[in-house]
Amino acid sequence: MTGPAPGAAGADGRPAGGWVVRRLTGPAGRLHAEPLPERPGREVWVLRATRPALVLGSTQPEDVVDRAVAARAGVEVVRRRSGGGAVLVVPSEMVWVDVILPAGDPLWDDDVGRSALWLGEAWRGALASLGVSPTVVHEGALACGPLDRLVCFAMSAAGEVSLPDGRKVVGISQRRTRAAARFQCASYRRWQPDLLADLLGLDAVARRMVARVAAGTGLAVEAVVSALLAHLPR
Repeated sequence: MTGPAPGAAGADGRPAGGWVVRRLTGPAGRLHAEPLPERPGREVWVLRATRPALVLGSTQPEDVVDRAVAARAGVEVVRRRSGGGAVLVVPSEMVWVDVILPAGDPLWDDDVGRSALWLGEAWRGALASLGVSPTVVHEGALACGPLDRLVCFAMSAAGEVSLPDGRKVVGISQRRTRAAARFQCASYRRWQPDLLADLLGLDAVARRMVARVAAGTGLAVEAVVSALLAHLPR
């Protein structure tokens, strides 16, 4: 994996308000498999996939994907170890940031239903500073719509951020160990429901649902990353 060009903001190992920033580039599957440090601290991983991918949640069956469509579109199919539905990774059209929080940190919460709320507030503040406002941070239990758990952005988990009309703008999944939590965050510049629907072989009714579950922010990736780093708790 490679880091940023020399002189780029937030280069590997450089602390940003107490958070160590790493920039990783590679296939989506390899990025998801990146191991946690042996002694984790507060870290932000800014991830850039080298090709489009459909990332399945840890418990999703393989047969939800139309493999012929994926092959024609040049989309690799991979799996992450955190839960939730499928996420379409398009390198130039999304912000992918993982936030590592060590166990015992003042921000740590043993309750997974509350553990990402502070991160959702950081995202809400970051988007507001860039003109995307108002937004709402979801609190409470996981809310699944008619698409159930098929599409990540069709569900609302605690800490995720949506527009007032319900369209999600930030999705968050998490993987927890005894040592740390890895919050995996995605926000789209442009929502592409047609490609996602094709990959999942959805019918006309489900396709219309997918078109309404999320929204792109229209913001440059680096602008969003910089704003998020500025709004993370110190």
